[in-house]
Amino acid sequence: MASGNQHNVTLVPQHVAVVMDGNGRWARQRFLPRPAGHKAGVDATRRLVQLCVKKGISCLTVFAFSSENWNRPEEEVSSLMSLFLSTLNAELNKLNEQGVRIRFIGDRRRFSTALQSSIEDAESITAKNARLYLNIAANYGGRWDIVNAVQKISQKLLAGDISMQQLTEQLISQEISLADIPEPDLFIRTGGEQRISNFLLWQIAYTELFFTEILWPAFDEAAFDEALQWYATRQRRFGKTGEQVESVRGRESS
Repeated sequence: MASGNQHNVTLVPQHVAVVMDGNGRWARQRFLPRPAGHKAGVDATRRLVQLCVKKGISCLTVFAFSSENWNRPEEEVSSLMSLFLSTLNAELNKLNEQGVRIRFIGDRRRFSTALQSSIEDAESITAKNARLYLNIAANYGGRWDIVNAVQKISQKLLAGDISMQQLTEQLISQEISLADIPEPDLFIRTGGEQRISNFLLWQIAYTELFFTEILWPAFDEAAFDEALQWYATRQRRFGKTGEQVESVRGRESS
C-alpha cells in the first residue's frame, strides 16, 4: 500500500478518519443511561466498517478512546473498557472473515492485561488481511503520537545511527502512527462539534474536514453518502493552484 506521503487524488477517499462523537447525547435524548449510547455507538461503528468494505474504501481509522477520556467519571471509563473488550472478542471472527485487518494505535500499557491480550490477538489473527485496514485509536492523542516519534528519533540520534541533518519532515512521518498507509483523505466528525480534538494531528495536514450535526449512533449509510458526496466536490490542491490540479486531472482522464 502507498505510503502516507503520496497524494493520490480520487473522487472516493482511500482513507477515512472518524471522530465518533455524540453517544452520550444520543442516550440522554432518549432518557437512557450513557452506556446505552456507547452500545448504540458500537452498532454504528460496525455499520460503518461494512459500508467501507462495500464502497471499496481501503482504510478506516476511528477514534475509540482518547488519552483525555480517562478524565471522565470512573464508572463510565470502566463501562467503556468492558464494552471495548466484549466488542473486540465478539466481532473478531466476523471481521477476519470479511478480510478486515485490525490495528490499534495509542499507548496500550494502561489497559488491563485481558484487553491488551485481546488487542494482540486481534492484530495477529487479522495481520494478513487487506480488504480493509481498520485502525482503532485507543488511549491515543495526536500530541502523544508526535512526542513518541520524536523520542524514537532522539534515541537514534544519541546512538549515532542518524545525523542531525537527516532529521527531516519525512523522517518524522516514518515514525508516526500509520506511516505505512496513505494519510487520511476525509476526516468526519459527528455530533455537531467542529474541532480536531487531538486526533491524527500530524497525519491530517491536508485532509478534507467534514462536520455533521448527526449524533454518532444515528450515523447511517445516508449520512456517510452525504460525506462522500461532499468529498467528491472538493478540489484537493496540496499547495498547488486550482489550474494546476485541473490540468493534471485533464491529462489523467485523456
